[in-house]
Parts: sequence; C-alpha cells; structure tokens
Amino acid sequence: MGQVPAARHTLRILSLLSSIDVPVSAARIMTELDLPRSSTYHLLAVMESEGYVVRIPETRTYGLGMAAYAMASAYTTQQPLVRLGAKLIAGAADLVGGSGHISRLAGSEIVYLHEVRAAGAVSLVTEVGVRLSAAGTASGRAMLAHLPAVEARAAFATNHGTGATLRSFQEQLATVRERGWAEEYEEVSRGQRSVAVAVLDHLGRPAAALAVTFRIGSVPEERIPAVAAELGKAAAELSQRMYGTS
Repeated sequence: MGQVPAARHTLRILSLLSSIDVPVSAARIMTELDLPRSSTYHLLAVMESEGYVVRIPETRTYGLGMAAYAMASAYTTQQPLVRLGAKLIAGAADLVGGSGHISRLAGSEIVYLHEVRAAGAVSLVTEVGVRLSAAGTASGRAMLAHLPAVEARAAFATNHGTGATLRSFQEQLATVRERGWAEEYEEVSRGQRSVAVAVLDHLGRPAAALAVTFRIGSVPEERIPAVAAELGKAAAELSQRMYGTS
C-alpha cells in the first residue's frame, strides 16, 4: 500500500507532461501537482532511467520520453476503432488505387490514427500521428459537419489556414450534410484528391472519419459518388459495431 501514492504521483506527472506542448521544469511540476520536492525529483529520476521522461540539461526541464511515446503509439494501433476499421478502409483504398485513412478530431485539428496504401499508391503526409487543420481536410469537414454550429465555427476560427471565409466554410459543411460526404482537391497534397465520411457514435456525434486519397483524374468524376457510398457503408458498419447505431 505504501507504493500507491508514488504510483499515483507518477501517473499524474505523465498526464501533466502529455498535456503541455513544451518541456517543463521540476519546479512547475511540483507547483502544478502540489508534490513534495524530494518525491518529485526521486520520481523524475526513476522515470528518466526507465525512458518515460527525458531531461534537457540546458534548460533543466523535462518532457515525455520514448517509452511514453511507444505506449501511446501502441494504444493508437490497438484501440478498437482502428482494429475494426482497418480492413474496411483497406478495401476502400484498393477501390481507388490510393491511400485510406482513419482519423479523429482533436480540438481544431484532426489526428491520423491509421493509414493504408494500395499497391502503387504514393506516400503522403498523412502518416499515423500527423495532425492537420480540421477545416482544411476532407476528413475534418466530414466530422465538423456533424457538430453544433458553434463548435464548427470555433474550429474554423482557431486554426483554419484555408484562406476561406467563414461563410464559404459554412456552405461547405452544409453541402457535406446534404450529400453525406466531404472532399478536397490538392489542399493537403499536390495532385491528390480526398473523399471522406464521418463515423458517428451513439449520440450522433463524429467519433472518427474514414477517407480515401487518390491521384486527381485516376477516378472518373461519375464514380466519385459511388466511392463516397462505399465509404458510407464502411462508416455505417463501423458505427454499428462500435456503438450499436443503425
């Protein structure tokens, strides 16, 4: 039982470091978590030796170590959403001869959870862990279209980077809601086009997005709605299996 407080403090330190974008000092960790000085330095030393934190001597600050990142990566690849969706998105990628992606919203950004490429597909910037502006991607728009207007507007204002006006952005989301899928042309990768649909949870909120990216012109224009329909079927199946929605 004597080790329980130490374990709790260790987890709190890891949580704090994962919530801040820059390395922080031991003094800040002590202040933020109200920890004793001796305990803080002892725990940090152990965590550093095990690879869960890294100390930067020049600034006397601490950040997450590779062991912590490895755990996060393992969770990303093992979580049910990715396990259940990987095969579905692989089929969609083969359909267009391009890349398939699973992503989720993270504030005003999307973070890519899974990527698969069909044979011959080019490598893109959308690797696992990469974050992009939600408003500037097909996946992001597909999800934002299912959020209350105030939340979508906040995402646009916080980090849109698209050069679009709020009105044109709202019109984009209205189109997504009407037809059920989003798209983008060369906004993420030159010469590439993306189509995406949202995966909805039991509350009707976007839990993730499924998307395919392919070379412009490689899929006839008249086939794009059929591609979107296949993604829609995959998203509906994933929603049903994950959340019991119909």
